[in-house]
Amino acid sequence: MGIFKRIKTITLAEINTLLDGLEDPIAMLNQYSREMEVELQRAQKALARQIYVENRQATLIVDTERLLAKRIRQAKLAIERGEESIAKLAVQEKLIHEKQLIVFKQQQDALKAQTKILLEKINELKEIYNALQHKKILLASRANTALIIKQIQNASASFQAETITRGIARAEDYILMMEAEVQAGNQFTTPLAQREAAAQTFVDDEGLNKEIEKLKVETFSLVK
Repeated sequence: MGIFKRIKTITLAEINTLLDGLEDPIAMLNQYSREMEVELQRAQKALARQIYVENRQATLIVDTERLLAKRIRQAKLAIERGEESIAKLAVQEKLIHEKQLIVFKQQQDALKAQTKILLEKINELKEIYNALQHKKILLASRANTALIIKQIQNASASFQAETITRGIARAEDYILMMEAEVQAGNQFTTPLAQREAAAQTFVDDEGLNKEIEKLKVETFSLVK
């Protein structure tokens, strides 16, 4: 085995060993996709809860604003009627609702900020997921192409030029032997046309008698 052939064999063996030790890349990408899908589902549920809490907070603010407006009307009405004690109670509740309203609005702002951050993270995750899906298609195509090339290389490696050359030489020798056998057989086989011509020559008595008579005349002429 030549040095370059040995290097090629060793290199192919090392590459195959390395590839066999790696995980299936397509299976890895599919696993990543499933994990991201789970995360997206969790994020969607978290967003739904966040929107629910935000909507409840908005309703609470509306109710508080309604109560605040009601207590203001009651306080004004009590003052108009000279009902100072009732006016004080109405004003006390008004102040309480105003403080509550401030807190509720602060909470609402915090919820909206959280919702915004959550939406940004979800959109970012969606972009990554979509990019992964696109990448998976491209890598799957590349993996299939690489696998086919690897199979072709393995097939090519199993049929070396020396082996093919020896096989062609053996086939050529076999054909030459067949041709020699045919030629040898022709030496011992008289063609049908020749056999018929020989038979016709052998049974032509008239021609034979003429030739004999000719030879007799020539013979007697020389004796005289």
